[in-house]
Amino acid sequence: MPAALGMTGQIEALLPHAGAMVLIDEIVEHDRHQVHCRAHISDLSDHPLACHGVLPAVALVEYAAQAMAVHGTLVGRPGDRPSMGRLVALPVLDLAGDRIKAPVSINVHVKWEGGDGSGAVYAFRVVAGRKTLASGRAAVMFVKSGGGE
Repeated sequence: MPAALGMTGQIEALLPHAGAMVLIDEIVEHDRHQVHCRAHISDLSDHPLACHGVLPAVALVEYAAQAMAVHGTLVGRPGDRPSMGRLVALPVLDLAGDRIKAPVSINVHVKWEGGDGSGAVYAFRVVAGRKTLASGRAAVMFVKSGGGE
């Protein structure tokens, strides 16, 4: 598996996000079918998905979606810009609670289950220590550049 990437600028280059919305801190490993990322959730007062210092557990879906985007870029053609995608379905979503307590380090595992040039399906699991905080399946539809939404 390729070496880990851990600098914010390197990861930001793999995502269609910027600044505080880049939630992934490190790419631990990846291959053609999966990626393992890590994120450190610390101060919720300025977290872009927290409200009044509370991070809802459903926000973990965004961490998984960013790992999916990272994976898509890593396995795409070298030099291509990150594809814009829309999460269009969550046919399976299991959450261990209703909010995330900080500080916590999470490991985000996503596995590509299939897809083509118009979209992809991924299974995901978000883990803190030995506890699974969120898991499920997600369908992503790619937005063609210049075609709007």
